Amino acid sequence: MNRIKHKLQEDKKILSIYFSAGYPNLNDTVQIIQDLEKNGVDMIEIGLPFSDPLADGPTIQASSTQALHNGMTTQVLFDQLKDIRKTVNIPLVIMGYFNPMLQYGVEKFCATCAEIGIDGLIIPDLPVDVYADEYKTIFEKYGLKNIFLITPQTSDKRIHFIDSVSDGFIYMVSSASVTGSSAGFGNTQEAYFQRIAQMNLRNPQVIGFGINNAETFQQATRFAKGAIIGSAFITYLKENGSADISNFIHSIR
Repeated sequence: MNRIKHKLQEDKKILSIYFSAGYPNLNDTVQIIQDLEKNGVDMIEIGLPFSDPLADGPTIQASSTQALHNGMTTQVLFDQLKDIRKTVNIPLVIMGYFNPMLQYGVEKFCATCAEIGIDGLIIPDLPVDVYADEYKTIFEKYGLKNIFLITPQTSDKRIHFIDSVSDGFIYMVSSASVTGSSAGFGNTQEAYFQRIAQMNLRNPQVIGFGINNAETFQQATRFAKGAIIGSAFITYLKENGSADISNFIHSIR
């Protein structure tokens, strides 16, 4: 069974951490992944840096830019991760924009992901319709789950379509904004979380954007299977380096 599917079946709330590969330093990627697993993280989203990250707020944009300056590329990331499954067992997802994957070759990209043990992809700028028509068979050939985003503005019809095409989890964006731009959830967001929970979708939901501490993690996971933390973790890395990740994770749960 795909590691994402297996993890989602566990009787617990999922903590997923996002960070930019190659940040703070080019060769930190593997050590950060290993340390996150050791400290109880359930799933990791590895950001593939891109020069025009449309959905990312200033914190992730800055880390992505630094990673590019450090020398991170698609091939460098694959080279870094080639032995990752010798030491890491939790689900690993690559999150990135479609252009670098297209340049690398979509099938070649998927084949390499499968070879090194990546479980899924999150591609914010790949429309679900295009995926379903042109790429779904390739992803399925290599056992990769493609994770789609929904926002408070996504129509019920579109959400049901995304749910029908998906086979992992649905990434619920907490608000219609970029990452790292929210502090806590208000009534409007909680009503949105509740509305999606009551739709009884086939795929579980994991909430991202605006989760930065134990309180927001608990708020999000009242209504969803899990939550994703990105900007707050990258800020921690910027201020503390990658040597001691345990303090951050233990502050969340």
